[in-house]
Amino acid sequence: MLWTALLKHLTSTINPDANLPARLVFWNGEQLDLGEHASPRVILRVNSINALPYLAVPSLDGLGDAYVKGLIDLEGSVKDVIKLGNSLVAYTHVSRARLNQLRRRLRNAWRSDRAAIRQHYDVSNDFYQLWLDPDMVYSCAYFECGSEDLATAQHRKIDHILTKVKLEPEQRLLDVGCGWGALVMRAATQYGARCVGVTLSQRQYELALQRVRAAGLADRIEIRLQDFRQVEGEFDRITSVGMFEHVGRRNLNTYFQHIHDLLAPDGLALNHGITSTDPYERVAASDGSEFIDKYVFPKGELPHVGLVLHAMQCGGLEALDVENLRRHYARTLECWVSRFEEHGAEIQQEVDAATYRIWRIYLAGCAYAFQHDQLAIYQVLCQRAGRDANTISWSRRYMYE
Repeated sequence: MLWTALLKHLTSTINPDANLPARLVFWNGEQLDLGEHASPRVILRVNSINALPYLAVPSLDGLGDAYVKGLIDLEGSVKDVIKLGNSLVAYTHVSRARLNQLRRRLRNAWRSDRAAIRQHYDVSNDFYQLWLDPDMVYSCAYFECGSEDLATAQHRKIDHILTKVKLEPEQRLLDVGCGWGALVMRAATQYGARCVGVTLSQRQYELALQRVRAAGLADRIEIRLQDFRQVEGEFDRITSVGMFEHVGRRNLNTYFQHIHDLLAPDGLALNHGITSTDPYERVAASDGSEFIDKYVFPKGELPHVGLVLHAMQCGGLEALDVENLRRHYARTLECWVSRFEEHGAEIQQEVDAATYRIWRIYLAGCAYAFQHDQLAIYQVLCQRAGRDANTISWSRRYMYE
């Protein structure tokens, strides 16, 4: 029988982390314990026969898809849930011929969900306010000691960036992908800069504009609903935080060329973005990238830092300083996951069930990826290529003063 074959397959091919006991509970009441201990830390409830193909050949993309669709439910801490998912994928060993045979048998036993899933959820500002810091900074924080709260670490991240680019009073700053305006507001109030922030999000634009006006900074900050490629003029400093992931590998040279063209001859720019840790930039079918592309960031691409530096040079820019903040993003995501779980009931009142499931698993999955060197994030300080070598200080000490 198909059911017996599946249970035998799961038992023989799945060998998850022995330190993370788990239990599969099927819709018909049958159970399957995974791990050596009797008391499970994670319970995976299989709600429908339609979930079987996702379990027969587990991948992070497939398991995430099944969770979003409600085919499976997960009980336990979200950190353990993500660990179990990675364990199932890592320890599933089966020949391709056997997989194909099992897939053919399963294909006749379930009906695929053909309902179109929207590529992008227009999530509300209130949703983000429930789990981000008060300034709503949706990018990697900076933990000088590792014990700071999220709000403090986000302030320090912004200061770390603005100190790196040596921002001075009255200088003209462009922030690419300004989000809800936290960086330009701090640049104006704490550094005396004159700022332009651009975003493509209508909701971010509206709230950032509202915040700037409420703070009495409209004379120093301009918020634009504008494509970065349409920006013209000259800026003393340019920051891009969490935006270039959406540029695409093929467009990186053009992206950096436009930064070059907007940057004053003696200016400094900083690119802060997520990168792949695979030097060959392969895309694995089971690494979760398909899930992210389908539900969270359609058409996003993560280049290796080597390609970033190459494209930067091709765009006419010279890298002056490169800093890996991978562990800082792991900690940031842990904070977000904790707040997301803490405010879960409120979040579910704000968004539909699918959106809640998507973001819950997405944030926790990203935390795991940064913790285990599957993803990295770099800040790269740069200037126009060919300039005097003495643009910045001899050492990095100035960044911490």
